[in-house]
Amino acid sequence: MIISVTDLEEPAAAAIISAGLDEFNVEATGIQDRRPLTVLVREPGTDRVIGGLTGRTSLGLLFVDLFYLPAELRGQGVGGEVLRQAEEEARRRGCRSAMLYTISFQAPGFYLKHGWRVVGEVPCDPPGTSRVFMTKDPL
Repeated sequence: MIISVTDLEEPAAAAIISAGLDEFNVEATGIQDRRPLTVLVREPGTDRVIGGLTGRTSLGLLFVDLFYLPAELRGQGVGGEVLRQAEEEARRRGCRSAMLYTISFQAPGFYLKHGWRVVGEVPCDPPGTSRVFMTKDPL
């Protein structure tokens, strides 16, 4: 057995790890419901993606992995609508709760405004910054 560490993304390796974990989870729970969930914001009149949300649903939970909007779209309700649509789709898929993490300088206030709550914080760099873990329950 050889164990290696790398800073290179290896999509094929990530797929093997993901499939193995999915198989383990299905064996443990009898439930096979992991699905990607993406809400895209496109530039008007084009197909060009300018922001949005990526995540997944599994075992009754929505996981928000990434959420980004360009500065010119913030504060206009676009982010709230993206989040609302993700949560709505998650509910259609049977999710009861949601979870994510953000960074203290990113958007914890945005999520709090939309009914999420902080369940923990872990300090990170730069000093005074933290990863903020949040949930929304019920979804």
